[in-house]
Amino acid sequence: MTVPATPPRGPTPPGRPKHPARDADRERLIAVLREHYALDALDLDELNRRAGVVLAAQYAEDAESAVTDLPSLGVPGAVGQAGAKRPRKSGHAHAAKPAAGWVPTDERFRDPTTRVIMRVWLDPSTRPETRWYVPDDHE
Repeated sequence: MTVPATPPRGPTPPGRPKHPARDADRERLIAVLREHYALDALDLDELNRRAGVVLAAQYAEDAESAVTDLPSLGVPGAVGQAGAKRPRKSGHAHAAKPAAGWVPTDERFRDPTTRVIMRVWLDPSTRPETRWYVPDDHE
């Protein structure tokens, strides 16, 4: 199913404060768009158009306009999702494989308990970003 190509709402109205778009804001929004694309809610042209809006936006409010009309994904950090929280362990979290939207890092280490080489992934949809440890043989 493809969401119709509707233009995002326009720039922030005059008189409202604008906040500069940060790289973390852009990464979070691109992750939301990628997730919608993965779920067939957006076609490739629409994904590219909306990603262009996010990447070109000077202000966070203008970047967010690329996702405001999309339905909630039901995952933490998604636009329109209120109050859903992922259970947190102290320190870090382990996963068998990375979830959609997670960003790989160059960090790797050997788990001292299992001796398995782990790769560190970041979930940009959480604040602060959650670090996930995933077995490196996943890829």
